[in-house]
Amino acid sequence: MSQVKQVGLLAAGCQPWNKDVCAASGDRFAYCATLAIYVYQLDHRYSEFKLRAIMSEHKKTITAISWCPHDPEVFASASTDHLLIVWNVAEQKAIARLDNTKGVPASISWSWNSGDSVAFVSHRGPLYVWAVSGPDAGVTVHKEAHSFLSDICLFRWHPLKKGKVVFGHTDGSLSVFQPGSKNQKHVLRPESLEGTDEEDPVTALEWDPLSTDYLLVANMHNGIRLLDCESLACVTTFSLPSAAASVQCLAWVPTAPGMFVTGDSQVGVLRVWNVSRVTPLDNFKLKKTGFHALHVLNSPPAKKDFSSISPSKTHHTSSTSEAIPPPAPSQNQIFSLPPGHAVCCFLDGGVGLYDMGSRKWDFLRDLGHVETIFDCKFKPDDPNLLATASFDGTIKVWDINTLTAVYTSPGNEGVIYSLSWAPGDLNCVAGGTSRNGAFIWDVKKGKMITRFNEHGKNGIFCIAWSHKDSKRIATCSGDGFCIIRTVDGKVLHKYKHPAAVFGCDWSQNNKDMIATGCEDKSVRVYYLATSSDQPLKVFTGHTAKVFHVRWSPLREGILCSGSDDGTVRIWDYTQDACINVLNGHTAPVRGLMWNSEVPYLLMSGSWDYTIRVWDTRDGTCLDTVFDHGADVYGLTCHPSRPFTMASCSRDSTVRLWSLTPLVAPLLVRILTDHSWDDIIGNTDRAMVPGTPPRLCGKVTRDIKQELDKLSASDARREKLRWFSECFSPPGGSHNLWDLVAVINGQDDSLLPASYGQGIMHMKHLVRFKTSEAQELTIVKMSKFGGGIGAPSKEERLKAAADIHLRLGQIQRYCELMVELGEWEKALSVAPGVSMKYWKKLMQRRADQLMKEGSNDVIPYCIATGDVKKLVNFFSSRGQLKEALLVAQAACEGNIHEPEITSIKHSGATDNDNSETYTGLLHEVSKELAEWYFQDGRAVLAACCHLAVDNKELAMASLIRGNELELAVCVGTVLGDSVSRATHYVLEILARKYMTMPTCFPCVGNRDLASRLLLMVPGSELLLAKLCAFYPGSSAEINDLHEKCGLPGLEECKALAEIASSEGDVYEAVKYYLLSPEPEKSLPIGLAFIKEQLSCPDWNVDSIYPVLNLLSYIRTDRLLLTKCSEHCNELLILCGYVGALLAIGRQYSSIVPALYEYTSQLLKRREVAVPLQIEQLSVELEAWRACTHSHNKGAEDPPYMCPTEAQRVEFSHLLRRMGEEPARGPQGPDYVTGSNLPSHSDVQISCFTGLRIQGPVFFLEDDKSAISLNDGLMWAKVNPFSPLGTGIHLNPF
Repeated sequence: MSQVKQVGLLAAGCQPWNKDVCAASGDRFAYCATLAIYVYQLDHRYSEFKLRAIMSEHKKTITAISWCPHDPEVFASASTDHLLIVWNVAEQKAIARLDNTKGVPASISWSWNSGDSVAFVSHRGPLYVWAVSGPDAGVTVHKEAHSFLSDICLFRWHPLKKGKVVFGHTDGSLSVFQPGSKNQKHVLRPESLEGTDEEDPVTALEWDPLSTDYLLVANMHNGIRLLDCESLACVTTFSLPSAAASVQCLAWVPTAPGMFVTGDSQVGVLRVWNVSRVTPLDNFKLKKTGFHALHVLNSPPAKKDFSSISPSKTHHTSSTSEAIPPPAPSQNQIFSLPPGHAVCCFLDGGVGLYDMGSRKWDFLRDLGHVETIFDCKFKPDDPNLLATASFDGTIKVWDINTLTAVYTSPGNEGVIYSLSWAPGDLNCVAGGTSRNGAFIWDVKKGKMITRFNEHGKNGIFCIAWSHKDSKRIATCSGDGFCIIRTVDGKVLHKYKHPAAVFGCDWSQNNKDMIATGCEDKSVRVYYLATSSDQPLKVFTGHTAKVFHVRWSPLREGILCSGSDDGTVRIWDYTQDACINVLNGHTAPVRGLMWNSEVPYLLMSGSWDYTIRVWDTRDGTCLDTVFDHGADVYGLTCHPSRPFTMASCSRDSTVRLWSLTPLVAPLLVRILTDHSWDDIIGNTDRAMVPGTPPRLCGKVTRDIKQELDKLSASDARREKLRWFSECFSPPGGSHNLWDLVAVINGQDDSLLPASYGQGIMHMKHLVRFKTSEAQELTIVKMSKFGGGIGAPSKEERLKAAADIHLRLGQIQRYCELMVELGEWEKALSVAPGVSMKYWKKLMQRRADQLMKEGSNDVIPYCIATGDVKKLVNFFSSRGQLKEALLVAQAACEGNIHEPEITSIKHSGATDNDNSETYTGLLHEVSKELAEWYFQDGRAVLAACCHLAVDNKELAMASLIRGNELELAVCVGTVLGDSVSRATHYVLEILARKYMTMPTCFPCVGNRDLASRLLLMVPGSELLLAKLCAFYPGSSAEINDLHEKCGLPGLEECKALAEIASSEGDVYEAVKYYLLSPEPEKSLPIGLAFIKEQLSCPDWNVDSIYPVLNLLSYIRTDRLLLTKCSEHCNELLILCGYVGALLAIGRQYSSIVPALYEYTSQLLKRREVAVPLQIEQLSVELEAWRACTHSHNKGAEDPPYMCPTEAQRVEFSHLLRRMGEEPARGPQGPDYVTGSNLPSHSDVQISCFTGLRIQGPVFFLEDDKSAISLNDGLMWAKVNPFSPLGTGIHLNPF
């Protein structure tokens, strides 16, 4: 199983080079970075878009994508390496390829009317049509569309008129072809260009969906026109508000006939137009940077239905009675607000989905890199800030907790190959570029403050700011020099090399020592304290150019180098020798990173798309990571978070990884109070091959120093907190520990400044948000965009209303005002009728605004105290944090129902309300937690539960997210209130170390398992299971028995025989398992279980204790030939009972697999168990029928109602379950990174036959794969492998 876990992904932005780089279909949209296509899909449960897949088969720039109009699963893409690919989204793979397109396809499009064929064109034609499948598969040339006089920018097939196609050219003209008519080449140029040879490229081109001949065209300088391509006339020329504005892209709005939207090229203004008006109806300024591409979704994402929340009756009454339905929006409102979602791509790489109806972003990915990222480094004084340097000419700084860009450099630097932070808190980054020398960028001020040009126009491949002497910066370049200068530009040394220098690194132990990597295959070490320009040492051995070099931070004189020969070499400066060669990469090595705590751990990244983790003591590769989709260039980690690594790649992504599984036993040693000697060590001791890992870095030494100052009880608590924060990746562990401290009564003044930005405890939420609001009031934040146009006034009704008012008939006046849409006037005088009437009117207005999905509903709900409606409104829109805030405010008594009568009631209603609001608060917290959990962020889900004091659910989230070590740390500090959950996790953790295939019977892991179990009160039985499972010599086993307080082997045999003669099955099984002949337990235990199963009213509780005990039999004994029948029976019974436990724990994804596994074993193996294959399939169908309605997603097919027989069968199943499933947390497991797609490591699940999203778990044959989530759930209900081999599963 992979030891390195992906925990974060920074997706690339949309490339600004080509036109057709975004497309959409149904509930998906896609955009192109330079080398990969990102596909987002609507998660119907939360009405939000999530990254579903990254398609990355293209090796050169992607030029266009086009979604198949009649198959939402298929789209095509083209690239500059003369390649066309057709993709299937659901299967996430290429299903057809066309190599050698005879030119670079500038634009591609599916032919609307001819089945599976894709048309593509480059430069001046011709238009090629590729039939992807069918009898006529292959490429044909369009008969007329060729020999154009100007390059083609883009082309569009007509969606209705078969074979009709239009081309837009760089000279501003159009060419139209349709079967059976005269071809029109180079027509309809903008009038101002006629007779000139000026170019004005067509930037956008779309057929009018309601006409066969009308066409909307935008030219870069001459704006937008509606053209009739039949009569070759311009129907309308649209006017932009200013001469400076130019349109980059446009799209029709499918839901509003005659309406279209455009995006400006200089500034991100989205304009809404109607063909009947020459000026825009509305303008939204969405971003400072200009648009690049725009696509309106055909069907807007379906929002949740409100009717289930507030059922409304429809009254058919006269228009002036009190209960009139809310008035329809006026003509002008419909006109100016097309309901639609626009996929917007911007020139800075930003991508978003804008909801035009409610004027808000449904999704926004701001500022992604659009090209190769060559380098990444953490800020020395802040482990949450990561800087990246890219081919796109920018450095960006990211907050790795939220994965959002915080700062970006001005750009236009050519290619930036390398970056280096200034030491400490100087807030500057140095960058090395391909042609503009080097620079220093002041991050906070956002400007370049210094430039260095000593290398002329030669590329600078590496820049390194000395962290021992902050005045010195080194650069190395293609000109063969490594130059050391001061920050203000004074050159100190110029070291000449015989060829280009690619890498340099300052020694971390000696401020005057620097190493370089050179094209001449050598590594050199220079000493700055001498005046000589000759190297102190030259290391040779690589057989191709050396790229990066890195000094070890923990071992003086040790450095590594990566080369184009595919190896990493370790050099010892003191011995003048290469002490190890790490072989494994199949392409040049680029990224290199030593771990700052464990001296032998080294990471390398390569052009073979992989990251490898090495144990440099003996040169073994501990793990290989395949998730990147292209060359891996940069690897980095921050000393205060030594087990979180960031990597960057030519695939334009940054990924975050947790290295903690590599050293997990260390955290368990900390948990189980091992001596400091077993946790922190010196480097020499840690470097002895085969010794367990020890921490040798500054950060852990500092933690120990701080702990030594504390009292014993405080030290235990802080030790667990500080070490778990040091080991945990970003994404909530600090937040979690802050909440644990609050629950344990820590003083608020000790909370860190960052606490208010995370998930706060309910008692702080309103207070923090109030102070935030006060700050905002001082700043006077103004929202962009004006209100909706004023409703039309109908004079007759207005006059009638005035008369009613003068007559004192206020209610009639109010109703007429409502009919006119003047709600404010009506509501302002409604209290004159009665408070009851005012409240009713407020609720009607709220209902209407809610139907429109308008944010204006909020004040109405709050004024009438309708907390539930408002919470539901926010929840249904996926705005769970807003819902939580409202629920908490209500709990604190800030939102009241207005008094309807003047008589004061007793306090009972207040109490009722308070209970209702508290219930609501817990409900919303639960939903927000589930949202985080489904997003692969179990730690933040736990924070949501802790915020409302729900400790059990917090522990459940950590367990279901497989954050086991963290769960034990937190559970230990929270104490008795969560002891049950803590004991459950200790048991699972002990199993993890018990069944480690490579390490157990490693004594160290056996002892870890026993020490974990000794933390559980009354753990005799658990220790017995550990001893039963341990395969060692008699002496070793007896030694373990003694440690665990159990009798020796022979004594256990005697006890087993006594229990057997007395008919005590459980004790007999237990002691036989602990005896020299554990296989004798099988016939006794299995006979008992089969007897129980033959009773009509058996349940899981009656057989599980014995079955579970039997499953701990040593694997070598279970697999003895003489035991094969018993082995098969045990596997079948564990499979069947596992299926029942899975149903009880709601592990829906593995229930069918467990039933299938049990049926297959029954079919293939000779056994005598009271189970029938037919009965198993009846049970499975009953479970499917009765649970499908609850698990049904919005996109699932309609389900059939369960039959009466199925209902009866399902209730039998539920009765059989008993109490056992309730021992573990209910609900499926979902580990961190489950929702992160891999670029290149495609594995198919042997359970479902579908591609696995997120972490993969390989079974013992090293071929069969299942998702890690399915593996975890399987192991919790059935300890044996799904392959039926009798091997224990250990995915923990």
